[in-house]
Amino acid sequence: MDGHAARIQGKTLLILLFGGTSETAGLAAALAGAGWRTLVSTATDNELDVGNNPLIERRSGRMAKDDMAALARERGVTVIVDATHPYAAEAKITIAAVARDAGLPLVSFLRAGNAYDYERIHYVKDHDEAAVAAFSFGKPVLLTTGSRNLLPYARERAKNGIRLVARVLPHPESSAACHAAGLADGEVITGRGPFTVEENVAVIRKYGIGALVTKESGDAGGVPEKVEAARREGCHVVIIDRPEQSVKNACGTADDVVAAVRHIICNGNG
Repeated sequence: MDGHAARIQGKTLLILLFGGTSETAGLAAALAGAGWRTLVSTATDNELDVGNNPLIERRSGRMAKDDMAALARERGVTVIVDATHPYAAEAKITIAAVARDAGLPLVSFLRAGNAYDYERIHYVKDHDEAAVAAFSFGKPVLLTTGSRNLLPYARERAKNGIRLVARVLPHPESSAACHAAGLADGEVITGRGPFTVEENVAVIRKYGIGALVTKESGDAGGVPEKVEAARREGCHVVIIDRPEQSVKNACGTADDVVAAVRHIICNGNG
């Protein structure tokens, strides 16, 4: 038995689950259902229904690398599970570094993407390309990628004089970011998705949207509903590809995550 396996078998197990997406609660429930104490860490304090399972704890608040490392060390974490958003590239790099430096096994949950058969879909690599593409069609743009990357779109709007509408989370920071980027109250939609096809269609019609910008965040991100709404209205869709990731122990379902953690616990193999 190697040193890591001995450490695992010699203490009460604790899984540190970094999350915040819609899958987080299900992953926590699956890990706790396997009998493991699970500490769920999210950057924000948004509502997260993890039930009343006594094996599940919750903390919230953004953490730097040193904070993550201290948390893992002080709580005696056994395995780290990264279930952060597919586009949270910086967070994923930091979590991987924390796991590596602490000698802890890391399991990554990667939300499945989709392939869409629609001739008005345009794939781009980043927000700068997305902004140029979206405004090139000469019609109002609906931004559904959140409030953190507004500046490229605000720049293109200023150059083209075309209306920009942003749909963001109902959080004061999101609204403040939109206003700082120059969006008026009537150009900011707040709500928590995923949204139905009908809800997306209503927004496209209300604002005369000609291009919708989204990330490829899969079913859980409501992308199929956005694409279908755009198809019905003849609207262009600009999709920002996911950042390239090189991950170990990548899993696509909660069952896969549980199986990967169980393999690590049984074999001491990260």
